Amino acid sequence: MDILDAIGNTSMVRLRKIVPASGAQVFVKLESENPTGSVKDRMALAAIARAEEDGRLKPGGTVVEYTGGSTGTSLALVCAARGYRLRIVTSDAFSKEKRDHMAALGAELTLVASEGGLTTKKLILDMIEVARRLSEEPGSFWTDQLHNPDTIDGYHALGEEIWIQTEGKVDAFVHCVGTAVSSRGVAVALKRHKPAVRIAVVEPAESSVLRGGPPGPHKIEGVGIGYTPPLFEPSVVDDIVAVSTADAKEMARRLARDEAIFGGTSSGANVVAALQVAEGLGPGATVVTLVADSGLKYLSTDVYRRS
Repeated sequence: MDILDAIGNTSMVRLRKIVPASGAQVFVKLESENPTGSVKDRMALAAIARAEEDGRLKPGGTVVEYTGGSTGTSLALVCAARGYRLRIVTSDAFSKEKRDHMAALGAELTLVASEGGLTTKKLILDMIEVARRLSEEPGSFWTDQLHNPDTIDGYHALGEEIWIQTEGKVDAFVHCVGTAVSSRGVAVALKRHKPAVRIAVVEPAESSVLRGGPPGPHKIEGVGIGYTPPLFEPSVVDDIVAVSTADAKEMARRLARDEAIFGGTSSGANVVAALQVAEGLGPGATVVTLVADSGLKYLSTDVYRRS
């Protein structure tokens, strides 16, 4: 057994204090238990393993990716374990902890300046272009998370875990959209067992493009790229919920204080949306969402930093 065998099989806990009595019960899957503290460990392992299998990534090769941090940290974990060089394109829009974690695991960082520390469509496109140029160097493999369908496979097991842990009683799954592959992978697995299960995806209210709104700057890290992700599959989505940055941050703080669950901003957004879905389904139903990553990745940000 090595460190990569520790990915997955995370715990699921029920929210006790912040769920209204009039709604369904809400469970959160603690993806913060993965080795880097993020759900992205699953897709990073899948992407690298598939590229090794078909020869796109060869021994001694270099992996390249653009990322807000969690994907990059997960790739850094896998590359350190498998012996690959990793070049990451990221930005000051994302937390210092994420950048430091990637570097600690051996990633070489290229920073792209943001507009006031905010996630915008322009920033994402600028990061992609820098990664594209780096990937042209000989021996490079670009994981290209927004376009790589191999990453979806990394989340089928997550869906199966949810099915088993709820004993098949899950009625809805709720999760933020970044690349859209995690919600898609879970949806495919769950709907295989229960076609009627509802899949609700979450996006920043300030950039609610999936609901037909204009792109805009926001501060829910790792989600809301400002346009429809290429791997988004609307046929498996039943609801789209918009959550503001302010509400996501406040819920992250509430989860820590009231439920002793320590997550980041996307986890806060997930729970805000999950509570809305739970209210609609009513008592007797079961809603599952994710604590997508650990709050340790956000201690220097205004989510938890004390003024």
